[in-house]
Amino acid sequence: MTEDLEEMLQVAIEEAQMGLAEGGIPIGAGLFGADGELLGRGRNRRVQEADASMHAETNAFRNAGRRPTYRGTTMVTTLSPCWYCSGLVRHFGISRVVVGESVNARGPHESLEENGVDVIDLGSEACVRMMRDYIEAHPEIWLEDSGQTSGRRY
Repeated sequence: MTEDLEEMLQVAIEEAQMGLAEGGIPIGAGLFGADGELLGRGRNRRVQEADASMHAETNAFRNAGRRPTYRGTTMVTTLSPCWYCSGLVRHFGISRVVVGESVNARGPHESLEENGVDVIDLGSEACVRMMRDYIEAHPEIWLEDSGQTSGRRY
């Protein structure tokens, strides 16, 4: 199982790297079906599109298209999902969240778990390093993205 999760995480890492190459924040995500099929992938595009709602998970979810149900699906993301993205997971009944890392920012894992979402943190050093390097190079963009300029914490 861990091998499959690592392969899924690789999709999210590729998206994060593409976002970074575009001048954006390196956070990537993928939404997978119960059978492991990739339904949609995306990256944080807040900077590129000047759209505060375009988080990686949101982008992957939109790219997956409309479905009658999201039960049994897995959202894989390079960085622990924030409250906004965790709300998307809960609202649509996504069953599992696989997190690349939660060192640089930790979202509400406990809240997700209390509401029946299986949360798996892979503790990927590659994800930690990619996000840490970005935060050090672009602290003002990270503060905005993480909601800290509005007084809210990730």
